[in-house]
Order: sequence, then structure tokens, then C-alpha cells
Amino acid sequence: MRILLTGAAGFIGSNLTDRLLDIGNEVVGLDNFDPFYARNIKENNLRTAHKNTRFSFIEGDICEEATWAAINGKDIDLIIHLAAKAGVRPSMEDPINYNRVNIMGTTYLLEFARKNKIKKVLFASSSSVYGVNENLPWRVDDKSLQPISIYASSKMAGEQLCNLYQQHFGLKIVGLRFFTVFGPRQRPDLAIHKFVKSIINGKRIQLFGTGHTFRDYTYIDDIVNGVIGAIGYESQKFELFNLGNSHTVSLLDLVKTIEEVLDKKAEIDFLPEQPGDVPYTWSDIEKSKQLLGYDPHTGIKEGIEKFINWYKSEK
Repeated sequence: MRILLTGAAGFIGSNLTDRLLDIGNEVVGLDNFDPFYARNIKENNLRTAHKNTRFSFIEGDICEEATWAAINGKDIDLIIHLAAKAGVRPSMEDPINYNRVNIMGTTYLLEFARKNKIKKVLFASSSSVYGVNENLPWRVDDKSLQPISIYASSKMAGEQLCNLYQQHFGLKIVGLRFFTVFGPRQRPDLAIHKFVKSIINGKRIQLFGTGHTFRDYTYIDDIVNGVIGAIGYESQKFELFNLGNSHTVSLLDLVKTIEEVLDKKAEIDFLPEQPGDVPYTWSDIEKSKQLLGYDPHTGIKEGIEKFINWYKSEK
């Protein structure tokens, strides 16, 4: 199978690229090396993929016609759409670019799929679409979504676009709501990466709020397994799935776990809560288990140990 993977150089994208190649697929990677974090980090993420003859790479912006023209004629069987402007807090400072990439870029991609009769599209959504939702754990059939950030709103709009393209143009589309993914190659702006780096280097860490927010932390290998399961899912309609761990961990407990693994105490500064942050996330994954064979099994401590081992080896 020849797969177009947008956002291929990122954290999730590069891990997924390696797995897709390992199981025999051809991967056409697409990324624009957005300056949200350093280009050399993303280039390093792809160093393994570039050694594989079944991997090719296109540098381009999903919002530009020239990018899609460069992909024409490559006989794509499946598109996995991970490319996006990421991050809740930054989206509140740059709503125009977040909506441009996450909504308009997704529209360009869906148009490409429609015109080229692509068999199937997987769309990476986010747990942030649930907003502040008290119906815990969160189910994909819950209609009371109340996103409270520009990023969440843009992801919800992407889901709606996918649904419309399925209804009106017959595309097979699966939406995957990722829950707080962590592990090797995690973005340097994300909490676990920042905390580990600061604690190792003897610097203070910053916690927003009281530290009693809860997240459904999901290890990268489990997420990749969920995406692989979605590739094999066959449906004629638009379907949504949660990809989470279905266990919550408080921010304070997360820090304690990192302290335990590093055998080093953190110095903490408590700061005010940030706009757009939700107090908790918690996934109901029964549908994913039944229909995708999804079975997350990496706990928070094991996952952090693996991340820290990777972090130390990279440094």
C-alpha cells in the first residue's frame, strides 16, 4: 500500500512512518518543517525512514496548490492526515494561522482525495474537542462538545469537514481523537519533555493551576497501534474513535513519577491557569477496542521510563 502521511516529520508522524515501513508499506512523507520548534529535531526524527527505499519525502505546505501538484501521479492508496498547527495555548495567540492550517489545509487535502479518488482518509483529531465535558469518560457518540480553545475548535471543524466529504462525495474517512500522546520524539514544548529536561538540569518547573488537573496520557506505541488498526477498518460512513489509555493521572502525580524515575526532586513554581486548558481528559475506548482491536497497555511509569531513556540517549 502506498500511503501519503502528512506531518511525517513530527512526533507522532515519524513514529508512525517507521512502523508503516516496518510492516511493508510505501510511505510518501509530507511536512513543511513548521518553525514551532527546531527543524533539526524533525529532520532527526526521519533519519531512520530516509534509509528505507520505500520512503520518499516532499517538503511543502498543505495550504499551497504547488504542494498537491507535486503529489499528483503518485498513485496514493491511503492518506493519513496528521499535519496541523498544534498546541492549545499557542492557538489562543495565533488563531488566524491555526484556522488556516487546520481548517483550510484539511480542505485542500480532502479536495485532493476527492479529485484523485483516494480510497480512504484517516484524520487526526484531538481529545480537546470535548472541552469541559462532565460526561466522563468521554464517548465518541457524545454530542455535547464544547471546545474552549482555537485549536480545539479547528479540530472540531476538521471533523465536520470530513463528515461532509463522506456524505456528499463518498470518501471513506476515519477520525481519530488522540489523548495526550507521549514517548520518544515528543515535542519539546510538551509537559513531560519540559519537566524531564528541567529536572535533569536542576531547573525549576512550572505548573499551571494547583496541579490537580488530570490527563489521559497515552504512550506513542499504543497510538500507532490504534492508527494501524484504523487502516484496516472498513466502513462506508464517517467514523470517530478515541485513542487514549482510559486512565487518568493528575499533574502532581505525573511530576512525582518523573521524580521517582529520575531519582531527583523537582523544584516547582505554581502559576495561574492558562486560557483554553481543560481540567481533565478521560477516554472511553470500548468502541476502539471492539472495532479496531485497540488495546493500550503501556502505563504511565513504564512510558516515562522509556521516554527518559530515549531523552538521555539523544543528549
